[in-house]
Amino acid sequence: MSSTGNGGGGERRAGSAGSAAARARLRRAARPAAPQPPAGRRRGGTVEAAGTAAPTTARPHQPAPTLAVAEPAPRPGGLRSRPGRPFPGGPTDAPGGSGTPAEGLLDMLKVAIAILDTAGRVVLWSPAAEELLGWPNELLVGRRIDELIPDREQVARIRAAIQSTLRHGRWAGHAELLDRDGLAVAVDARVSLLVDGDGTPFLQVSMAEATAVQAVERDLALRDALFEQSPLGIAIMDTGLRYTAVNRTLAEMNGVAPDDHVGRTTGETLPERAADEITAIQRQVLATGEPVVDVTLASPVTTRAGYRSISYSRMTDRSGRVLGISGTVMDVTERYRAVAKVEHARRRLSLLNEFGSRVGDLLDASRIAQELAGSVVPRLSDHSAVILLQAVAHGDDLPRHGHDRRTSLLQLGTASVQDGPEVDVMLRRGARITFAGDSACGRVLRTGVPELISGADQLEDVTHPGDPKTQAARDLGVHSMLVVPLRARGIVIGLLLVSRAGYREGFDRDDLAFTVELADRAGSSLDNARLYARERTAALTLQRTLLPQQVPQPTGVEVAYRYVPGSSGTEVGGDWFDVIPLPGDRTALVVGDVMGHGLRAAATMGRLRTAVRVLAALDLPPDVLLRHVHELADDLAQGPDEALLATCVYAVFDPATARLIVAKAGHIPPVLVVPGGVAAEPTRTGGPLPGGAGRILDLPSGAPLGVGGVPFESVELKIPEGSLLALCTDGLVESRDKDLDVGLGRLVTVLQDPHASIQAACEAVLDTMEQGREPDDVALLLARLGHGQAGTPTAGWTLPAEPTAVSRARRLVRATLLEWGVEELTDTAELLVSELVTNAVRYASAPIGVRLTLGETLLVEISDPLPDPPRERHAAEADEGGRGIELVHRLALRWGARAEGIGKVVWFEQALPGSEPDGS
Repeated sequence: MSSTGNGGGGERRAGSAGSAAARARLRRAARPAAPQPPAGRRRGGTVEAAGTAAPTTARPHQPAPTLAVAEPAPRPGGLRSRPGRPFPGGPTDAPGGSGTPAEGLLDMLKVAIAILDTAGRVVLWSPAAEELLGWPNELLVGRRIDELIPDREQVARIRAAIQSTLRHGRWAGHAELLDRDGLAVAVDARVSLLVDGDGTPFLQVSMAEATAVQAVERDLALRDALFEQSPLGIAIMDTGLRYTAVNRTLAEMNGVAPDDHVGRTTGETLPERAADEITAIQRQVLATGEPVVDVTLASPVTTRAGYRSISYSRMTDRSGRVLGISGTVMDVTERYRAVAKVEHARRRLSLLNEFGSRVGDLLDASRIAQELAGSVVPRLSDHSAVILLQAVAHGDDLPRHGHDRRTSLLQLGTASVQDGPEVDVMLRRGARITFAGDSACGRVLRTGVPELISGADQLEDVTHPGDPKTQAARDLGVHSMLVVPLRARGIVIGLLLVSRAGYREGFDRDDLAFTVELADRAGSSLDNARLYARERTAALTLQRTLLPQQVPQPTGVEVAYRYVPGSSGTEVGGDWFDVIPLPGDRTALVVGDVMGHGLRAAATMGRLRTAVRVLAALDLPPDVLLRHVHELADDLAQGPDEALLATCVYAVFDPATARLIVAKAGHIPPVLVVPGGVAAEPTRTGGPLPGGAGRILDLPSGAPLGVGGVPFESVELKIPEGSLLALCTDGLVESRDKDLDVGLGRLVTVLQDPHASIQAACEAVLDTMEQGREPDDVALLLARLGHGQAGTPTAGWTLPAEPTAVSRARRLVRATLLEWGVEELTDTAELLVSELVTNAVRYASAPIGVRLTLGETLLVEISDPLPDPPRERHAAEADEGGRGIELVHRLALRWGARAEGIGKVVWFEQALPGSEPDGS
């Protein structure tokens, strides 16, 4: 290749070894390793990628290509051009129109590189140059650049530029080059002098389409104009959140010179408290890429109090690399204050309505106090406390005298915007509050006039000097406080204390007026809660006095029970239960339900329970007892115009015989769970329940008490050792949207599972109650049925109904008591057994049973097939008989008779030696 020097440079031989080697090195160094495209053009038997520079050495037999340039058509003004190109970096500016976005500024500008020798011949033509002008490398290498210049005037100018570069090392300017279509392309060019290792000079031409360069310059100029002249504060920050540029507006807002911002973070420029909030927003935007728009904050500069609107967004380059964030700051003090006034009034009205709806259906003073304290934090204050008279908290009558320092106050509602030991000291819920008579609390309690406390120096006046809560308030930065009375019907029933701390503005008279309105609404709700608590306490007290005060634990039976009042306020129900010890270590288990609610239903329940206990003392069979109770229905009714309507289930268990007799009057059936295993262990009081197979007892339903028309029937069952019997009222198993069988099935499922104790089984059953059930009372009675205490001596015989049975019974009794070691009881026991067996022999014609049981007392039972019970009568002095039952009455600790099968059992008890008679 030859090079022609301009300006007297002379001609050099193009074939010199040094120049050729240098040009080859330049070509190899400048040729990019382009990725293999999916299709290319075929040259010389090889496929060459589109846009890749061709080899510079042609085949020997192939002639050099000719540069065919179409004669450009003239354009207006004597210039030629081609249609306008889209702005660089647009969505279709990638090669082939694939829409691939550019990766950086150089890709957007498409800077093309060409290497020329000193004669202006093309030594290297880059792929970017091929894309810019459309000329492939193999058509231009070795030819003059003049051939791409549209007119001679520009040729002369370009040659002058080459000479200037050779002298001064560089040149910059504009030029027009012809593309392959013959259209003129305006380019912005930079020419630099290069010298290779052999000292051979070359020219490096960097050029970009002038329209793209002008667009970038225009955008930069626009950016500078907007940045410096904008009325908004503008900041540019790097990925370390350090300022790289700020405009003068923001510098004036912050009170820091622009140069003093650069290289610093917001925390190093603004006050600490304000900088923390702004820095948190900046970090969020940088991490997530989600812009933050128009966030209003208090002005961080104390000399210019007001409000600012800040907006931040993340900056990325065209390849998606994060460069930092940009932010704008606008002073919105006037706008904020105007909007704040309207919003302030709206929020306060909303707060009043919200508080009213939250406490409207509450009837618990503690919950209302907590709702009141929570409703004002943080919207009105930073800390709040609700202090009530103890009478209000407990549902007592209000004091008739004025309040003084001895008035008992409880802090029942607290709320705070923060946690910590100081808050725990100042706002301990449930704390008893004391105050001096001349303190702010004392004055407000006496007069009912609210007070506004401004300044931390006045906090000592709130309660009493030396109060730890005062020091805690100072530590929290409290500087403003309102002490407002809670009033009901003109009586002060408590105090509402609200306070502000830190940089928050102090309370004003408008805040005081609003807080008084809020406190008055709360005072009415608190007084209603006090009255409700008093009435409910009275109703529950009445109901509980009618229920068993002490439930016995009879022999052979372990009992657990639960009573849950209904949730309908003072409308207590008529559910009840009872455990009644019967003679002969037997036990009666009763559960009933009087229809209706209220004090009258509770009173009827008390009368019904009393009637059942009185009739149970007569040792009547369950069906007979229910029949007698039904006959008393008119006397047990709630009023003369209202009939008694109640359900009941009555069960009697005898541990000696393991028999259970049950009858019910319209009540839900009991559940019996039989433990698994062939031979169950003896029942141990307090021991775990092993679980087992549960079933619902199939009993004749019977009509509810007071209805009649259906006879009551008893069912007798043989009970395995350790079985669990469950009696309950319908409130436990009934639901408004489910059948009764579903609730009973759920009860059976729970009781079939093992439990740690019978008490734990009670809790497990209560946990199955549905939350949305009707507010009805629940009575639950569980009884684990055993066969008496282990090791209890028992003896029994069957004697014929003959006169000899009397003497034989005496001998058996004497021998048994001597064997048991209680021979002190022999004489009396023989005498009474003789009298009772004599009566049985006289009137019965079937075998007679005699049974002795030595427990806490000596129990003697005489059974015969006659159903008529013996009657006690007073014999005259001349009468030879009729004194047997009278002797039993005088000498026995207790005695009685009960029906059993088709006959009866007459029994008596004797106190053991050294034991105290219980007098029952």
